[in-house]
Amino acid sequence: MPLPKLLIRSVRHGAIAAMLLVSAAAFAAPQGAHTMKLASAHSFSDTLQRLRAAFAAKGLKVFATIDHQAAAQADGLAMPPTTVLIYGSPKAGTPLMLAAPDFALALPLRVLVREDEAGHTWVVYDTSAAYEGKHGLPAGMAERLAPAEKLLAAAIAP
Repeated sequence: MPLPKLLIRSVRHGAIAAMLLVSAAAFAAPQGAHTMKLASAHSFSDTLQRLRAAFAAKGLKVFATIDHQAAAQADGLAMPPTTVLIYGSPKAGTPLMLAAPDFALALPLRVLVREDEAGHTWVVYDTSAAYEGKHGLPAGMAERLAPAEKLLAAAIAP
C-alpha cells in the first residue's frame, strides 16, 4: 500500500529548518536531531550507482567505500547490504578546515546506503545543521554543506 504524501518538518531550536513534501517513492524521516533517512526509489545496487554518478557529475570524489556486508561475511556473519560512501571535494572542504582545523575530523562527508529486512533501500546522512559549530566551525559555515543534501535526495528520486 503506498504511503500518503507527508509534510515533514525538521526543527532545530524551535525554527523550521526545512520542509519536505514527500511521497511513497521518496519517504523522508528525521532521525534524531540532525540525521536524515530517505527511502530510495531504487534497488540497493542502483542507489549506490546513482549516488556515485551524481557525485561524479558534480565533481565530488568518492574517497572510500566501506562495504559492511562484505566485512561481516568475511568473518562468517550475515548482514543485509550496508555500504558507507565517504565523499567530498577538497575545493569545498578546505575552506572549512582552514576556518576550523579540527573540523577535518568531520570531513569528508559520509552517506549510508542500506537495505532493510523487507528489501527497501535507505539513504542516511547527517544534515548540514549537524555540523553547525562542530569542532570550532564558525557560525553559518556549515550551510556550505547543504547542497550535498539536495544532491543525495535528487539522486535517489524516481
